[in-house]
Amino acid sequence: MNLPSSLRQARVIRQTLETSVIVEINLDGTGQAHLATGVPFLDHMLDQIARHGMIDLHVECQGDLHIDAHHSVEDVGITLGQALARALGDKKGLVRYGFALIPLDEALSQVVLDLSGRPGLFYNISYTRAMIGTFDVDLIREFFQGFVNHAQVTLHIDNLKGINAHHQAETIFKAMGRALRMATTVDLRAEALIPSTKGLL
Repeated sequence: MNLPSSLRQARVIRQTLETSVIVEINLDGTGQAHLATGVPFLDHMLDQIARHGMIDLHVECQGDLHIDAHHSVEDVGITLGQALARALGDKKGLVRYGFALIPLDEALSQVVLDLSGRPGLFYNISYTRAMIGTFDVDLIREFFQGFVNHAQVTLHIDNLKGINAHHQAETIFKAMGRALRMATTVDLRAEALIPSTKGLL
């Protein structure tokens, strides 16, 4: 059952033959997270979005991890995107654009976000290794692709520096949280306005 958004909150359930995902989001939260995706590294990254975005997140996933983590990671991205879109409503009064440049030791990443209504992922990252523990770094792109397709956002992600692949990934998710926090903030000077000359996002 998918509940309607209220007060910039949403709950979405996605069920397929491969995964069962529940996402609850509160855009006006305090950065609290309850995460149980079955993929520990994904939980760690989602926690960065919640904490640095000041977004409350509840994410549960039961997936076909006996195959690999692909379906779980992708479907969490899809469901998170759906929940964000629902929580944003008509986007009236939003800042709309967000960006962040975040370091972690030697790594530096930039995320630029537009709540445009047009899905687009522009992803420029060369990881220094293919695996972070047991996590395949290719799945990070799959997560963000699923997210942008269903959140209907334009997202540019660039890793500018990095030697440690864990640091590279973590800076991306921290920057994502900060960019989301900026973009979803209500602009007190334009609370009644859609942030577009078209009058629609």
